[in-house]
Amino acid sequence: MTRIARSGDNSTERRLQAEHLVGPDALQEAQALRFRVFSGEFNATLKGAELGLDMDDYDLHCRHIGVRDLSTGHLVATTRLLDHQAAHGLGRFYSEEEFSLHGLGHLQGPILEIGRTCVDPAYRNGGTIAVLWSELAEVLNEGHYSYLMGCASIPMQDGGVQAHAIMQRLRERYLCTEHLRAEPKNPLPSLAIPGNVIAEMPPLLKAYMRLGAKICGEPCWDEDFQVADVFILLKRDELCPRYARHFKAAV
Repeated sequence: MTRIARSGDNSTERRLQAEHLVGPDALQEAQALRFRVFSGEFNATLKGAELGLDMDDYDLHCRHIGVRDLSTGHLVATTRLLDHQAAHGLGRFYSEEEFSLHGLGHLQGPILEIGRTCVDPAYRNGGTIAVLWSELAEVLNEGHYSYLMGCASIPMQDGGVQAHAIMQRLRERYLCTEHLRAEPKNPLPSLAIPGNVIAEMPPLLKAYMRLGAKICGEPCWDEDFQVADVFILLKRDELCPRYARHFKAAV
């Protein structure tokens, strides 16, 4: 799927193409983009860093999708998807390394886990996310998945001030443990924050909330990535109508 999307400064247009990343070369391209983003922005401790890659044992069990700039040929966004069948073979979802997921076995219908989502800083705009979401829609539709779940990250470079401030907003508007309760295995350390802190939600977390996702508990502190991870759950039939167009037939 090809889409014309404006760049962040509205001065140029880019032709962005969503694609499935198939084969070892395409996977390595995704791992290299993840390394650049995660090591450069979060100073994350990554397996494969000596190769300039972010890699782990889940990669070979996941489906990888991405967005490519056709004018340069560069991969500019990527995410990976682990479905319930692959997770059963592995014995766990990736999120279960960080959370005890109470009620996971009672969810009705197929589950798809999203993770390792990253976008090149120069392409962080609605156009890029819309292209990525459209490809995700195709996967959701083809697999008839009932739930999309995963972790959304909040940077911790400021010692956790933003994470705590953002969590205050999330608890007020987006907390729901009706279907599943996520208990962090490494809870975020408590921190008193000033009342005048302006909480700026990270773009991807904001995008999930706009789609209709809910958070299912308190965040987990991922010390390797230096982020606070929030567990999100999106029930497909509760997609926000305003943004459901990005998911086309998936709804």
